[in-house]
Formats: sequence, C-alpha cells, structure tokens
Amino acid sequence: MTLSNNGMSPETNTNTKQIESEVQEQIGAEIQEQIEAEVQERIVVQVAKELGLSLKGVRTTVGLLDEGNTIPFVARYRKEMTGELDENQLRDISDRVQYLRNLEVRKREVIRIIVEQGKMSDELQKAIVEAVKLQEVEDLYRPYRQKRKTRASVAKEKGLEPLAEWLLAQPKTGALLEEAAKYVSDDKGVETAEEAIQGAMDIVAEGMADEAAIRAWVRKYSMDQGIIVSEAKNPEEESVYEMYYDYREPAKKMPPHRILAINRGERENILKVSLEVEAESIHRYMARRFIKGPSVSESTLLSVIDDAYKRLLAPSIEREVRAELTEKAEQQAISIFSANLRSLLLQPPVKGKTVLGVDPAYRTGCKLAVVDDTGKLLEVAVTYPTPPNNKRREAAATFNELIEKYAVQLIVIGNGTASRETEQFVAEIIAERNDPGLAYLIVNEAGASVYSASKVAQQEFPDLDVAERSAVSIARRLQDPLAELVKIEPKAIGVGQYQHDVSQKHLDESLTAVVESAVNHVGVDVNTASPALLSYVSGVNATIAKNIVKFREENGKFTSRKQLQKVPRLGAKTFEQCIGFLRINDGEYPLDRTPIHPESYSVVTQLFKELRMELSQLGTKELAEMLSTLDPENLAVQLGVGVPTLRDILDSLQRPGRDPREELPPPIFRTDVLKIEDLTPGMELQGTVRNVIDFGAFVDIGIKNDGLVHISQLSKGYVKHPMDVVSVGDNVTVWVLTVDTKKGRVGLSMRKPAEQLDKQ
Repeated sequence: MTLSNNGMSPETNTNTKQIESEVQEQIGAEIQEQIEAEVQERIVVQVAKELGLSLKGVRTTVGLLDEGNTIPFVARYRKEMTGELDENQLRDISDRVQYLRNLEVRKREVIRIIVEQGKMSDELQKAIVEAVKLQEVEDLYRPYRQKRKTRASVAKEKGLEPLAEWLLAQPKTGALLEEAAKYVSDDKGVETAEEAIQGAMDIVAEGMADEAAIRAWVRKYSMDQGIIVSEAKNPEEESVYEMYYDYREPAKKMPPHRILAINRGERENILKVSLEVEAESIHRYMARRFIKGPSVSESTLLSVIDDAYKRLLAPSIEREVRAELTEKAEQQAISIFSANLRSLLLQPPVKGKTVLGVDPAYRTGCKLAVVDDTGKLLEVAVTYPTPPNNKRREAAATFNELIEKYAVQLIVIGNGTASRETEQFVAEIIAERNDPGLAYLIVNEAGASVYSASKVAQQEFPDLDVAERSAVSIARRLQDPLAELVKIEPKAIGVGQYQHDVSQKHLDESLTAVVESAVNHVGVDVNTASPALLSYVSGVNATIAKNIVKFREENGKFTSRKQLQKVPRLGAKTFEQCIGFLRINDGEYPLDRTPIHPESYSVVTQLFKELRMELSQLGTKELAEMLSTLDPENLAVQLGVGVPTLRDILDSLQRPGRDPREELPPPIFRTDVLKIEDLTPGMELQGTVRNVIDFGAFVDIGIKNDGLVHISQLSKGYVKHPMDVVSVGDNVTVWVLTVDTKKGRVGLSMRKPAEQLDKQ
C-alpha cells in the first residue's frame, strides 16, 4: 500500500479531509444557527418593547406564525399561548417582525458591500447592527453607495481629495490659494488654483451632505419646523383644488387627507408643492458640527455648508420628508378604508324576505332581478321609467307584476346613475299599492359592475348580461352583505378616501386581511358558501375552495366536519386551520354547527357528562341557563383546559349557530322619498352612515347626495377621529344644519339643536 507523506494511505487521507470538511460545515451551520437565533430574539425583544406587549406572548406568536398558523386561527384557538392577543395585535406583531427581518437582510448586504470596499470600522458596523429603521441604515450606507457621476466624484478623479482634507483640517496658518496651487495640473485637468479650490469644496460638501448624523438632524428639523406650501400653476383655472391655490400649513400638523389631496393636485399638474424650511438654523447647526474655530479655511467652509445644504441636502431631505408624510397619510387612508370595509362586510343580513333588486340607469333602462329569501334568482326584467324613455306606465306594470307574482317584500335600489329618479318612481308605486309590508332601500352599489363582469359572475349566471348580474348582486348584498361582497375585489367597494392615491400593494394586503378577518369572525356554512367566500377561510386557498364546492356537488351536502378531510389538497394542517370556522348546520354532530374546534370536542363531552346533559339539548333554554351559572375559572381546572378557551366554548354552547351580525340594528327601510328642497335647518332625520373619513361622516338621509356631518358636529365633546363615534352602516339621528340646493350639499349635525347653541 502506498502511503502519503503523513503516513496515511491516499484513500484514508481523502476520507479524513472529507470528515474534517463535514465537521467544519456542521460547526459553521451551528454558528450560523446560533447567530440566527440571537437575531430572532433581538427582533422579538424589540417588537415586544415597541408594541408594549409581553415578551412571552410575542415570542410565542412569532413561533406560531412561523409554523404556518394563520392569524384568525391563532387569535381564536391559541389564546392561552399568546396571552389572549387579539387579531390587531397579532397582525401588528407579524408586520413589524417582517419589517425587522427584511431590515436584517438589508443590514447584512450593506455590511458586506462596505467590508468589500475595505472601509468598515467597528464603530460603523455597530451603528448598522443597532439601527432599528431602514432610513438609519441607508443614511449610514450613503457615503459608500456607488454614485452616478457627481461634481465631487469628478474632483476626486482629479486628485483633489488631499486638498479637501486640508480644508477640513482647518489649519491656523498658511494660504488657501498657495495650497491649492499645488494641485494645478494639465494632466489632471486642473487649470487654476480656483478650480482646485472649487473641486475640494465640492468633495467636502458631498461628505457633509452624506453624513448620517447631519441628515438625521436636518430631516427631523425639516419635519418639525417645515411648512408645506402649495400654489396654483394657473391661478385663473377652476378646479377642485382651489383651496390649495395659495396654501401654507406646518408639515407635522398637516392631516393625512390634505397631504393626499395636494399630492394628487401636484400629479395632475395643477399645483406646485414645496417644503419651506428656515435655513439659518440648519447652517448654524452644521457650522457647530464642522467649524472648530478660527482658521484659514473657516470662510471657505461656511460657503461649503451653504452649498451642501442648498444644493445637496435640502432637495434630498424635502423628498424624504414628503415621502414620509405621504407614507403616513397612505397608512391612515388604508386604515380608514379597512375599518369602513369591515363595518360594511359585517352589516346585519336581512333574512326571510323576497327582494327585487334594481340597477338603475337612464338610456339603457333599469335592470330588475327578483331573488327569493335564500338568494336564488327567480326572474330578470328591464324597464324604462327614467329619462329619456320615460315609459313610466309600462314600467309600473312590470314592477307590480313581479311584486305580486313573487310576493316581493323589499325593493333594493343601487345608488348609481338615475338612482334618485328611480327611487321617486318606486316610492310612487309603493304609495299606490298601499301595502304596509312593502318598502324600499338604497344600497351602495360600489363594485357591482366589477362583479358583474368578473369570471365569478359569468360562472354563476352565464345566461345573463352584465347589467342583469349587477341587479342580482344589488339584491343579494342586502340579504347577506358578506357573502356577496367577498366576490368583489375589496378596493372596488368604495368606502374610503383617496384609495386610488395610495400604494395599491399595501391597500390590497390590508383589505384582504380585513375580508379574511370578517369571514372568519362570522363563520361559513360549508354547504352553501361560494368558492369566493370559502377562499377567505383561514388556511383555505382558491384551489381548495373550488375543491370543497366540487366535492359538495359530486357527493351531496357535507354531514360532518370530518368529511372535509376527504377533499383533495385539504391536508392535516389546512384542516386544523380552517375547520373551526366552517359550519355544518344540519349535520350528524351538533357541535359541527358551532365555532368550537374539533380539538376541543373531548372537553365538551366531559363537560356535558359533568352536567348530566345530552348534546341533543344544544340550543335549548334549559342548557343555556345552566351554562350561564358556571364559573369558568374553577371549571377550567376540572376539565384540564385553559380559561380563555373554556369561556369561548361556553359562549358557543349557549348560542349555537349564532351570527354575530344579527346583534346589530337592521337598515332603515323607506316608503317615501325626500327631496333636498324639503329640507330646512333644524329638521330631525334618521339616516345611515355610508362613509367615514378623516374630517367627518357622510350620511344617507334619503336625498340624492349624502349629507356631511363634520367632525365638529359628531358629538358635544371633543372627537379625536370620526371613527371613535360612528361606523359605516350605523343608523343615526341627525339634524339639518345647512342646505345648498345649487350645489346639492347638506350639512348635518348629530348634536341636538340645544347642544349646538351651547357649543356656540
């Protein structure tokens, strides 16, 4: 056998090296794993501190979400583990953790690049590692970022960096021109001493503008002291932005809706917008940072400071400040849209009524659709009661025929084009029929046209045209707003402000989360739900939703939750996540119609054994009364279950099959129409909140345009935000303040006339 120099055979030597390599890889992997764990813990600690939550709760939540659990599932079925954190808190944790993880990736990239440049110091690396905002990391990285050609980079190419360093050294003696003359060179392209000085000044100016501490201070000062100024590009031009033609407001006090308004005016080339900042204080601050005392370069450095701010810092910081203002404004707009959407989705369903849906129009006529109390389409028709056709007699005959044929109890009119003319016509029909069981209602038809042209609508009603599908949607969205509205792209349901001016990606993410939350809050009847509705159930994607419906169509109604395990692609993890939110109302097992998760069925069995009751008694008054007397604290110990879980179980057993939306007041039904000319100041009316925005709420009082309740008129006391007082869908009592018949505007108040006088 041939031996190698170390006395081992080549084969043995190769094996040894392979083992050593594997050991090194294992050690490296263990070190990397340890580093990752330390980073993870640092993130958890930071998030807990920022959000004011317990370290244990945040750590557990992050672990659960990393394991693939959904937020609705964790919020409902893992309360003991998280310390009963609600959905909003869980989402805040998720969003912040994701931000900080992305930040860690960026930190590593920045450190790698600076190290490769050979410019990393311990102090710089420590600052990057400890940064908690992306802006801080980018500020630290800015001096090392590869730049396009600048005046400073050109000066560096000409070899003027030493002269720049001489300026910053601030010598007590010497002459600047004499020093600069040393750098005059035809080869380098420096023709005069003055040109050398200017190049050195450019290098120093860029260095000042790139210094992280300087940028952070100037950015904060500009945000705190800056004034947003907007002016008209053409003062003679009429537009909706006229209030901003000559407008000034402190940047930090400017409300989100005004920020988005001037941004839009600027994009439409109507407004010119700028940030006005008093420069003298910034000059003084920079001088304190850079000027050490009297020197031969002092006056030159003062000129550099002026140039660094005016040419480099000010434009850059203005963009950053406005971007930050816009980001906050967008977050607020998305938050408002999300809250309004949730309120709209959770409007109480109007059950047990046959509904005639009307999609109003002028030239093409009003499309009609009758649906029964289950939402099943019975008949469609078209009439022409509005201009330019004005076939009111024929239209009335069609309406009356459908009302009598199907015993229609409610007429639902979309609030789009020709809605008020159609409303007048419908009110006349109701008056002529003198039927106390018949009423009408105006509903927000936002998104109906989007739905009617969608693949979902085409699959549901392949034989109907677009407008007829829209009429069906209008009727159904009253019977079950949630089930119908989930078929529509969330941002097409117009209950926000400036939703087209915000990040569409962030808007989509937020609104999708809202729909998911609402669907899981209510629960879904697995035997009637559409694929669109099922796709929002915790853990269920579009493919699984379609598979559930297909399985139902091929095998008949589900009779137990266990059957869902047979649905293709619905694996164990998905089953765990979704099953508590799926209901089987007429199934074999009573608990399948409750929000109780199957993992807790054994607890319920033990509970009923202790109570000497049968599951068949679920829903009886006797059981509900007995359950209401139990002490969850003591009972939880006996049953070996967490108190929060037991509370939810007891609540579900007391009200099985409960729809949380039914606890809200129903919408206001009308039988007669109201015109703006009928209104007088002081008149008391009942209305429905249609939209809530930063400066107030729009209320439908039965006239063509919704009236506005300004934030100052929402309550007798101070109101921080309208959403603290009202939500979309609320039925409210209002009093007329002002009426502008020319512009069709009505000012309303939710404070009684006496309270209005008190405030004045």
